[in-house]
Amino acid sequence: MTCIIVDDEPLAREAIQLLVAKRKDLQLVENFSSANAASRFLDEHTIDLIFLDVQMPGTNGMDFAKTISKKTLVIFTTAFSEFALNSYEVDAIDYLIKPVQLDRFEKAVDKALTYHKLLTVDHSGSNIESIEDDYVFVKADRKTFKISFKEILFVEGLKDYVILHTPDNKIITAMNIKTIHEQLPHKLFVRTSKSYIINIKHVSSFDNNTVYIQKNEIPIGNVYRSHFFDQFVSKKILGRGNQS
Repeated sequence: MTCIIVDDEPLAREAIQLLVAKRKDLQLVENFSSANAASRFLDEHTIDLIFLDVQMPGTNGMDFAKTISKKTLVIFTTAFSEFALNSYEVDAIDYLIKPVQLDRFEKAVDKALTYHKLLTVDHSGSNIESIEDDYVFVKADRKTFKISFKEILFVEGLKDYVILHTPDNKIITAMNIKTIHEQLPHKLFVRTSKSYIINIKHVSSFDNNTVYIQKNEIPIGNVYRSHFFDQFVSKKILGRGNQS
């Protein structure tokens, strides 16, 4: 997978470059000190992944990410944890807090590789065929899957697709996350950010910024925080969801 680094700090670029060098499945093509320079490069080259700093002089990383091709994945790098949640508002794959730790870098790259493989498959015939009372029919990979609502851990928006995460599979299909959210039963599914919808029955814990489902950390976006806590905590949906 080809990648570039965009960061105005030379030492930060060097640190990411050293980490990239440890991965045989990553090919560093170039690094840039500004979003403008990277933008000119991307006008003529296709890149799979960008390690992108959030705060830079001129065009910042968040604004630059909004202009990047949908074929290119983004991992944000930032020294400020408060910017982390915002990364999911522009379809970033992940974020890394500086100084970047090797294990956290490995986790982000592994995720990017998984999603790169998903996106390189032809999903032109994939779609949600129907949503019934307690299951959904999803057409993907030339098959139609029947997925029970109780099996869905969470739904993730990625570019022009949604990924239905179950304990055993990641099923990707062509649909806007807003559209599928409108069709899913709201007594069971709650949207926590621009990119995520969670199944409340699978929540193991949460804090002010994150929902934990098995080994997955799902961000709670600023726009959705009040609604999430009103629906999930104040109305005690969790308590009702645990009854059988």
